Amino acid sequence: MKLLLALALPLFALDQLTKWWVVAHFTPYDDPRPVIDNFFYLCRWHNTGAAFSIGTGNNWFFVALSAVTLVGLLIFYFRGVFRDLLSRIGVALLVAGILGNLTDRLLHHYVVDFLLFDLHVRFANPWPAFNVADSCIFVATGCFIVASLRESRKPAGGIAT
Repeated sequence: MKLLLALALPLFALDQLTKWWVVAHFTPYDDPRPVIDNFFYLCRWHNTGAAFSIGTGNNWFFVALSAVTLVGLLIFYFRGVFRDLLSRIGVALLVAGILGNLTDRLLHHYVVDFLLFDLHVRFANPWPAFNVADSCIFVATGCFIVASLRESRKPAGGIAT
């Protein structure tokens, strides 16, 4: 429980603080402002869909999906399903990310995206804008993948081979 709160709450706060700053200082869809010229920009884009704007216009569907996912995740967490440290870190990051984007959907009816990278790669130029919550969800996914790979490599308990 301590790990969950120690990671999720500060990351949720960072997500909301950065989005508040962007909303206060940027006009939606203005030209992105360079931070590292020709590579990294700040912008203010609104997303009513999910990753890569999939399902755009379905904000309330994503509100419901986020709420159900969050409740289910917390139930599993408190039942002890996530036993290893990496999975518990993944849950904390996922909770922070879900809460961050869910808060946006409830307050603004869209998610505020503001981090924009130009990777100079065909079909990913620029990469879709994202935010701190999206980053938490992405890293959480990596944690779950690594944890599952580590789990699958463990020998079966107590069976001699």
